[in-house]
Amino acid sequence: MKNLNKLIFAALFSALTFVATYIIKIPTPTMGYIHPGDALVLLCGILLGPLYGGLAAGFGSMLADLISGYATYAPATFVIKLLTAVIASFLAKELILFWKNEKKTIAVIIGSTVGELFMVLGYFVYEIFLLGILTGGLNASSITSGIAASAAGVPFNMVQGFFGVIIATILFPILNPIIKKSLYSN
Repeated sequence: MKNLNKLIFAALFSALTFVATYIIKIPTPTMGYIHPGDALVLLCGILLGPLYGGLAAGFGSMLADLISGYATYAPATFVIKLLTAVIASFLAKELILFWKNEKKTIAVIIGSTVGELFMVLGYFVYEIFLLGILTGGLNASSITSGIAASAAGVPFNMVQGFFGVIIATILFPILNPIIKKSLYSN
């Protein structure tokens, strides 16, 4: 029954991640957009654990890319958001255990921040690779231009990550008791 409940919550969080990513968009000059979906990506991992949470985060985010017309980003988004959730989950859990449940909020902030730093780095690297492929191959010239173009998106990804950490930190104390009661009371 516990696994079924976890699967149901994973599907729900995947859908919420999709909605927060797809519906609420702020376009950026780099042809991308900023969204609050990263808060749900972080919460997927922290509340549901690395396996269920990572898959929910990756799938919901990837689906938003596919439907939004960013299909070239969909495979990378799946992996990057999955790993963002896994990193946040692992670090927050380890810090909560280390601090013996005393500093949960700080653990969520640290785990989320490291997860979002990975997200920024992940998209930076992927865009270098993508731009290199689109401009004729991975040679020194295309990689250099890819680095310059990809760097333009870093500040926007950082803003998105920053707000994701803030929103996740605010929602964690509200959602954590609900998830714990639903998953672990049986």
